[in-house]
Order: sequence, then C-alpha cells, then structure tokens
Amino acid sequence: MNKAEKKFRLYALLVIFVLLTVLLSVINGVNFTMAAGDADQITQMIADRRGSFERNEKAPDEDQSQPEDKDFRIGPMGPGSPEMIASVRYFTVAFPENGENADIVAFHISAVTESEAVEWASGLAEQKTGWTRGTYRYRVYKAKDATYVTVIDQGRELLPSFRILIISAVGEALCLLIGWFVLRFIGRKIYAPIEETDRKQRNFIKSVNREFRLPLTIIGGNTELSERRYGPDDQTRSTRRQLGKLNDLVDKLGTVGIFDGEDMKPEEIPVSEFLCAALDRKADEFASLGLTVTADVAPGVTLSADPEGIKRMIDEIIDNALEYSLTRASFRLNNENGAVLLETQNDTSLPDGPADQVFDHFTVLENAKEGGAGLGLSYVKETVKALNGRASARVADGVFTLRITI
Repeated sequence: MNKAEKKFRLYALLVIFVLLTVLLSVINGVNFTMAAGDADQITQMIADRRGSFERNEKAPDEDQSQPEDKDFRIGPMGPGSPEMIASVRYFTVAFPENGENADIVAFHISAVTESEAVEWASGLAEQKTGWTRGTYRYRVYKAKDATYVTVIDQGRELLPSFRILIISAVGEALCLLIGWFVLRFIGRKIYAPIEETDRKQRNFIKSVNREFRLPLTIIGGNTELSERRYGPDDQTRSTRRQLGKLNDLVDKLGTVGIFDGEDMKPEEIPVSEFLCAALDRKADEFASLGLTVTADVAPGVTLSADPEGIKRMIDEIIDNALEYSLTRASFRLNNENGAVLLETQNDTSLPDGPADQVFDHFTVLENAKEGGAGLGLSYVKETVKALNGRASARVADGVFTLRITI
C-alpha cells in the first residue's frame, strides 16, 4: 500500500498546487493590471495637459471653462490623489512633425539625464502605450504639429505588487511543504484500515493457496497411480486437465499483486525471444483448437523489467488469445516512438466498442470457451501499470485488439 499512499499524497499536493497557483495568479494578475491602469490614468492626465502638469494649453475647440484639476482631485489615494502631481516622476519629449530637434516639455525625474530621456523617447515614438525598462509606463500621443512621448516611473508604486508576488511564491511553497506533512499524517490514518484489509486478504489468499495444494497433490498422485495400474483413459486425462486448470488458478491466486512488493529486480530482458519462445510452446495448443496464428516479432526488442513478471505477462496474453479466438490470432512486437509495443488481435463475437473491462479482477466474458478465473489480463494490467506503461482493449469489426505500450 506504500505506492498507493504515495500516489494519494502526490495527487493531493498536485491539486493544492493547481488551486493555489490559479488563485495567486488571478490575485497578482489583477494587481498588476490595476497598477497599469493607474499608470495609464496618470499618463492620460499628462497628455490632456499637453505633456506637463505645469501647462494647460487647450486646443481652440476645447472647453476653456473646464477646471484644470477636475480629473485628479477625486480622492485621497491612487491617480486621483491631490498629492499625485507632486509625487509623480516623469518626463515628456515632443518631436515636431517638421523634423526640428526634439523638445523636452517636462522633466521631473532623477533616474536619467535629459539627453538620455530624449534618446529613450525617440525609441518609443512609434509605439502607443506600454511598459518599458520593467517599471516605466509610457504613452505616445499626437497634438497639433508634434508627437509627444511621456514616460513615468512606477517603480515605487509597483514595489508593493512585486512584494505581493514574492510573498505569494514563498507562501505557496510553504503551503505545499505544510501540506506534505499534513498529508503524511492524514495518509497514514486513511490507509491504516485499508492496509489491514489488504493484509487480511493476502493472508486469506495464502491460506487458500496452502489448503488447495494438499488435496490437489493427493488427487494428482491418485490419478497417476490409477494410470500406472490400469493405463490412462478418458477419465484420467480429463482429471489431469482439470487439475492443470486448478493448479494454474492456485498459482495465479498466489501471485496476485506480485508487482506491489519491493523485491522486484529489474534487468534488461530480450522480450522478442521471450515472445517467440512462448509462442513455440503454445503452438500445439493453437493447432489442436484449429486456430491460425501469425506473428510479426521485431528482433532485438528489450525491456528493463523483472524477467519472471514479463514471462508471466506474455503467457497470460497468449492464453487469452487461446481462450477467446474463434479462428485466428496474431501477435505483433516492435519498438514504436521509443517504447515497446505489443499488440495482439483475434476474431471475436463481442460487440464493437471499448473492452477495458477485461482488465478487471475475476471478469470472465460470455464468449469464453471453457470459462476461467478472470485473473489473467488483470495481472497484465497491473504489470504494465507497474512499468509505467499503458494497456487498452477494443473491439472493432469483429476483431478484438489488445494493445500494450511500455
């Protein structure tokens, strides 16, 4: 259950991370958007006064009776504060349309010299409104025969926003760290009864495995003794077949969840050779059932995994084809996009559509020839999942396709 508990913590932390990231992104996004809006209000006020708060030269068609301070004397904070004029740091440069030298309309900033301001503004003259050098907001506008560029320093105003951004990042990291420790405590509480149930289930399976072994061994011995005395007949051969099925079922019960343990020792194994050898072993069984088998196995396909687990997986896949094929089965193995692809197909009477239910424990489909325990493909699914692969099953046009990518 350690893997399940770790996945629970990981997914829970992922959810917390996504929620915090979305929330803090919205907060900081709105915060910086509002800061940009405040800066645009200030540059618009300066533009309305022809580049400087010290000037109020209106165009002839403008209302001369409009109070000069109407736009910004509307509140104690933000761009509307009465103290804004005295605190804003800005410069405005005018570029005459007739090509004359640039004219500094206003210069209330200490971060640059006048010559630097003219050079800076000339690089922005073809723009409209935006940020420049990180914390400076500019606006480009035309009036009469000149183009005006106003740049204001918003570094002091943006400082709280950047602090909130840093606090958000640190806060999110702390929340994730605290969440990890909380989830460790909660995870143990949640998974304690599940682990106990799993332990009891495994003990039960082991007990069943032991209890079945003895009578099966006795029946097998008695059958062998009967064949030695009287010779094999239909009854003894049938008994041996049923014993084989029961022994196979007991073996499967004893290895349910084999990949959950910590003792798996992966190594580089020749999957191509494993598959070809397994098909050779099963060739007579396919022939006895009148099934046509084709195999397209690329040489040299390898995989880093537990050899016994992969052998068992391949055997289960082949047995599934033996059990459910009507007339034919095919196997394909190769490397595709850097992964090992194993695909099997057989004709079937199942309806078209996804068939992922075949991976469920103890699921036996109606088209099984002699029935089964329903553990074969569930083992395959667990094996593939343990190797971070994908397994899918689908029926289309009377063909059952089992596709495994590892």
